[in-house]
Amino acid sequence: MLEVYPMTPGHEHWEKLITYADACSWKAGPVLAKRMRQGEFLPWERVFILLDGGEVAGYCTLFEKDELIEGYDYAPFIGFVFIDEKFRGQRLSQFLIRCVLAYARERTFPKVYLMSGEQGLYEKYGFQKIGEFPTIYGTTDQLFTINT
Repeated sequence: MLEVYPMTPGHEHWEKLITYADACSWKAGPVLAKRMRQGEFLPWERVFILLDGGEVAGYCTLFEKDELIEGYDYAPFIGFVFIDEKFRGQRLSQFLIRCVLAYARERTFPKVYLMSGEQGLYEKYGFQKIGEFPTIYGTTDQLFTINT
């Protein structure tokens, strides 16, 4: 059974996700784990965990900022979208993103943004590409948006 939890520090699955993200195959996992350990979040920011029968199937975030450099007036961002390899091919990232969009809509955000290097993935979910933008890593990534 799939379950999605929007979490803040102290949530019952918080430490479970820190441990999972720290050891996952994606290099951004430990970055998220570190940020979760630091626990510095705006009141509305959330880390979303996707569980399948109690097992971590994936995660993502809704944060004010992502990898976009300062000087742009875009917020909030879906970030750190990851689905465990054994759960891929089931459209779980789409399911997870829909849950995040519902949360954002409840918080009255009219739009949500997402930075990604993936080609053709997020357009399938209804995102529209705004353009190529510089990142805090000195690279360029695509900026997408979607209405909530």
